Amino acid sequence: MAAAAANVVGKVRGGLADLRSMPRTLIDQGPNRSVYRFHGESSGPPVLLVPPLAAPALCFDLRRGCSLVEHLVEQGRRTYLVDYGAVAFSDRRLGMEHWIDEVLPRTIRKVSEDAGGQEVQVIAWCLGGLFSLLTAADKPELPISSIVTVASPVDFTAIPLMAPFRPLIEITGGYLLTPFYRLLGGAPSYVVGRVFWAAGIEKEITKPLAILRNLDDRDYLAQLEAVDRFMGQMMAYPGRTFGQLYHRLFRANDLADGALDLGGRVVSLSGVRVPVLIVAGEADTIAPRRAVERLTGLLPSSPKVDFHLAPGGHLGVLTGRHARTTTWPLIDTFLG
Repeated sequence: MAAAAANVVGKVRGGLADLRSMPRTLIDQGPNRSVYRFHGESSGPPVLLVPPLAAPALCFDLRRGCSLVEHLVEQGRRTYLVDYGAVAFSDRRLGMEHWIDEVLPRTIRKVSEDAGGQEVQVIAWCLGGLFSLLTAADKPELPISSIVTVASPVDFTAIPLMAPFRPLIEITGGYLLTPFYRLLGGAPSYVVGRVFWAAGIEKEITKPLAILRNLDDRDYLAQLEAVDRFMGQMMAYPGRTFGQLYHRLFRANDLADGALDLGGRVVSLSGVRVPVLIVAGEADTIAPRRAVERLTGLLPSSPKVDFHLAPGGHLGVLTGRHARTTTWPLIDTFLG
């Protein structure tokens, strides 16, 4: 009771989570690209954190105690992050090619240069993992030594959340969403936020009861605060990129076969020639195990492909309270 009372007081006084960002320095900037180096005593190869579109880059630095950035820095690793920033209506014509041809290659080269020419170890979440793999496949000359993907789906037919919409989309020839994203210039941030919220609707419904049951657990309540802040900062998808994701990945499920047509140029994951670690979340409804594990059979040129299932949902498997003792040690071992 004393702990619960103290937590209530802490909540009223401003919150329980330590939401301070890890100290960092901007080392490069360009269109849809801000590259940061985190402070700390470090050595060895650089580690680059790659977020997905629409989700804030703070997914890697959620809160002190549940920050992958903090963990990597404490491990003595040179840690970097690319942040795409907010997407404006003027970005509506940007396609996936922009990130695969420009944003990620320039980021990787800059990180390598800043680290004295060393090859880069990439850690990416969700669609950031797909973009990183496609970039490595399309540009094998980039200084990349390994890639870690967390909750990155390639088989979109294996995502139950999308199953109810497929018949209607097929009946309309995919035209169901096309007029809306073209009119709006993409998928607005509030729509993206609602989709993430809907994916965890069961947890949202039981959330008040869960808070009451864990009112004496400061760490649990702090995590909820941090996740709520993350959910409140969702961003928009550029129109053309959203169209490609919708038609090529969701409707046609192209990437399940290991190749993607980007404006007449086919990029095949068979071009990935570096070791890859694939992590899926046990309770992930956005990228369930079957949707993620399919990737293990699409990397024939990779010298090493490891797959692991870890506790957590879509965000939790990356930076949940259990990730500290499950996902992060897997990444540490792989990077080592």
